Amino acid sequence: MTDEAEIVAFPKSPGRNKSSTERIWGREVYRHGYVGVPSILIQAQRRLGISPTQMNIVVQLLDYWYDPSRKPFPSKKDLAQRIGVTTKTIQINVRALEKAGLIHRQQRKTAAGDWNTNIYHLDGLVARVRALEPEFTAEKQKRRQAKTALETPVGPRSST
Repeated sequence: MTDEAEIVAFPKSPGRNKSSTERIWGREVYRHGYVGVPSILIQAQRRLGISPTQMNIVVQLLDYWYDPSRKPFPSKKDLAQRIGVTTKTIQINVRALEKAGLIHRQQRKTAAGDWNTNIYHLDGLVARVRALEPEFTAEKQKRRQAKTALETPVGPRSST
């Protein structure tokens, strides 16, 4: 009889689980990054008074917002090129978003005193979307209750 222990191979760990976004778009696309856009923002675009061009600007700004503590600061020129509009269109629509209280633009200067890109604070937008959440929860509960009511028989069943 030998005193050698039997070697048991452990199963390899499956690695990380793919997110639903990666499963939809594929690894090649996913590795270039993605932007979290809340469904409430998309569904409440009209309620928030955001035009299609303004929504595109908001999504572009979200793409630049990597960290909650570091606000996005793209140039108007970069935004305009990404969207395919003029810098004047960006200015007009950013002003409208500011007037609506969704964005706050902070102008900044370089060390030499020249104007630098603006910093865009989206706190107003975040607050408005968060404020809409209870309405969306209530609507979701109503839909769930209506669905349950349709699926649940009412009253005694006839014996025919």
